[in-house]
Amino acid sequence: MLKEFKADLHIHTCLSPCTDFEMAPSRIIEKSRENKLDLIAICDHNSSENVDALMKACHDQKIRVIPGMEVTSKEEVHILALFENRDKAIEFQEVIYDNLPGKNEEDLYGMQVVVNEKGEVIDFNQKLLIGATTLSVEDIVEYIHSFNGLAIASHIDREAFSIIGQLGFIPPDLELDALEISPRIDYYEAQGKFNFSFPLICSSDAHYLDEIGRGFTIFLIESANIYEIKKALKEENGRKILKVSRNV
Repeated sequence: MLKEFKADLHIHTCLSPCTDFEMAPSRIIEKSRENKLDLIAICDHNSSENVDALMKACHDQKIRVIPGMEVTSKEEVHILALFENRDKAIEFQEVIYDNLPGKNEEDLYGMQVVVNEKGEVIDFNQKLLIGATTLSVEDIVEYIHSFNGLAIASHIDREAFSIIGQLGFIPPDLELDALEISPRIDYYEAQGKFNFSFPLICSSDAHYLDEIGRGFTIFLIESANIYEIKKALKEENGRKILKVSRNV
């Protein structure tokens, strides 16, 4: 049976250096429930180390967590990578870490906090997560698909770190699964402005608790997983996107 799932597929945790420490597992889940989200994706910059904590923290909740990452290409384009399980996300993370130069400077960029499901600090990531990988956009999308993931271009309506803002176009042979718009732009305005053949979704790109659910997509799917989302993006077997919206 097909059901409606309200999803925010782009949420950062305290691991991303540009967020606040309040972005801990229990608080993210509490805010997601408050905003009636059924499905969230954890997409920290160039790392998935806090995905496990979020998945454990919502074990007894009705919210489903999709393991993800927001990767920065060498062109400084942000790409969302969503995976079927934690293991795939961690395998992908190894590829990203092998191609991520630099070391974090906490005084300059902020702390990169790895936590457990209770929000307790277990480590501080020392890699330069805010930096760019040495991988091209094409490389990143190919790697994502090699791990059976979904590749979605982040916040294409923004000038900074978007594929449109950085490249000025979408390479014709780039096999993206979807494009993401931010809550800054209305869906219908985005349709007119970005006349592409890719499906559009909206996510919050939340770095603070109050931003969670600010942008969302409602899918008509059978269950909360990336295979069903992929079918919805392709409008297969009755699956589809019902609504792309924002709370501003």
